[in-house]
Amino acid sequence: MKNLFSRAIAVSALSLLTSQVFAAPLAATLHKDPNCGCCVEYAHYLEENGFKVDMIDHANINQVKQHLGTDQAASCHTVEIAGYVVEGHVPVAAIDKLLAEQPDIKGLALPGMPYNSPGMGPEKKGSLQVLELDNQGKPTGVYITL
Repeated sequence: MKNLFSRAIAVSALSLLTSQVFAAPLAATLHKDPNCGCCVEYAHYLEENGFKVDMIDHANINQVKQHLGTDQAASCHTVEIAGYVVEGHVPVAAIDKLLAEQPDIKGLALPGMPYNSPGMGPEKKGSLQVLELDNQGKPTGVYITL
């Protein structure tokens, strides 16, 4: 009986591991200016961290930001992920926290183009303040510091 129980646990653990390994990547749509190279670097960063990224070029990215409600904390690109918007070079750790907690907000923003953010240069831990955007797109405070 003990051997059967051990086998059942092993099969369950293997099944869980297999489902995680073969889980489909989470879809992300990255809206960007056609001439922006750091946006492409950020897309690669997301892909390296398990996202499937679809990049869409826009002649007027500001209109997209207004439509998606990220214009009050703008950066160079805007990403749509699982019903949220992510403005700028937001680290994946912040996105993972957002998706795990699922707060009632529009999304996250890292305004501007900080040199030490993903896709811009080497990250410097503890230096990036990711902002929370309320449902109207207004920055309401720091969501997480990374």
